[in-house]
Amino acid sequence: MGTSTTSQLPVEHRSSALTVMWRMFEEGFATGETAVVDELCAADLVEHQFGMAGVGSEAIEHVKDAIRQVHAATPDISFTIEDSVERGDTIWVRVRARGTATGPFFGPPSGRPVDITVVDIARIVDGRIVEHWGVPDRFALLAQTGVLGRLS
Repeated sequence: MGTSTTSQLPVEHRSSALTVMWRMFEEGFATGETAVVDELCAADLVEHQFGMAGVGSEAIEHVKDAIRQVHAATPDISFTIEDSVERGDTIWVRVRARGTATGPFFGPPSGRPVDITVVDIARIVDGRIVEHWGVPDRFALLAQTGVLGRLS
């Protein structure tokens, strides 16, 4: 099972927005469990991330699908929030995701290590994500899992 950390920031010093983001990584993406989405995302969530865009129940289901897919492809995935900035109800986080591609990802498992950066921007109101933009380094992921090599 994967893990998540916020680099050397004690729990008592994390903002509520940073805690929400940390929990999405720790309790969702690192474990493959989707229940946290219902707790931390607003019912009218607006999702902007490429391949996951939607509003409301459609967006919620896309986030849950992403959690299941990420965990299936890299069950040992771990996350470290390396940097964060907040302004008003918006938080930006730069996250390092590491694991091993032991599950299928555009083909059979490669067994290769994965180490990518993800930038997430979220608006959080009353402890819930109401709007989200995610930018995982998909090119690095494709290269590290060997998918790009299979295309040439």
